[in-house]
Amino acid sequence: MTVKVVKNRIPDTEMMRDVYIQNLIELAKKDKNIVVLDADLMHSNATHKFLKEFPDRTINVGVQEANMIGIAGGLSATGKIPFTHTFACFNTRRALDQIYISIAYAQLNAKLIGTDPGITASYNGGTHMPLEDVGIMRGIPNMTIVEPVDNVMMKGILKDIAYTYGPFYVRVSRKFPVKIYEEGSTFEIGKGIILRNGKDVTIIASGIMVAEALDAADILEKEGIDARVVNIFTIKPIDRELITLCAEETGAVVTAENHNIHNGLGSAVAEVLVENCPVPMERVGVLDLFGEVGSVDYLKKRFQLTSNDIVKSVKKVLSRKKRCM
Repeated sequence: MTVKVVKNRIPDTEMMRDVYIQNLIELAKKDKNIVVLDADLMHSNATHKFLKEFPDRTINVGVQEANMIGIAGGLSATGKIPFTHTFACFNTRRALDQIYISIAYAQLNAKLIGTDPGITASYNGGTHMPLEDVGIMRGIPNMTIVEPVDNVMMKGILKDIAYTYGPFYVRVSRKFPVKIYEEGSTFEIGKGIILRNGKDVTIIASGIMVAEALDAADILEKEGIDARVVNIFTIKPIDRELITLCAEETGAVVTAENHNIHNGLGSAVAEVLVENCPVPMERVGVLDLFGEVGSVDYLKKRFQLTSNDIVKSVKKVLSRKKRCM
């Protein structure tokens, strides 16, 4: 794994959905077993581009998410590599029993692409805002959960997702992600990445919260606080070794996630720490609330998911760290 972090964190000029589907098309050109299923959101998810290239390998099942998962199971049983697409709320909540029984329990191979995770559902509002999807999928045996942070990572891990046998759940932000990694970076599923070193506290972040965590570290540096920032993009199986090492070296941890604070990244990290290296910890995430309508910037403030919220949690955890020393 070789990564280089960009100096200027700015929004990419390409949508993640477009980068994702174009790279899936390139893989499919070399492998006739790759097939795409969509639940009537083909333009939203950009899968209409795959349909144009491979009309005989694309199935729009309509608004039938559970049926889509069942079909994916059947395709996998015949040797195909099915990728299913719908909003993250539907690819988890609505199709849970079929994912559990028809894919995971049956030990089949399907890649479940859930778009608009967490508050990135934005103007689709609370009904379409999956703040619990990671928690749902974490409870399924052998499910791998990944959340690419930007387009470079999306391109870098897609081949591994396709050719690692078993069920994957992939959280994909459809719009313009903030650039974190430079072109040419390579990644390993299951391994976290230290984006910035520091000795006072470790901030562990995923998805859209990675940029917020780096911004928070910049703010803290001006106040004399040396924060390490880690991108955990594989939430299951999580990088227990790196999390433990960071806890040992910095003595305090803050997690930041675009998800309910229950059952997501923060819970997964807490499980690692309590079993290996208990240290003071704080969690930044949605405080057990339903979503609502608004822009992503508004929703970050509404649900306390900003860099300033991370800064507050770091200061809180550092005060606890002093009491524990």
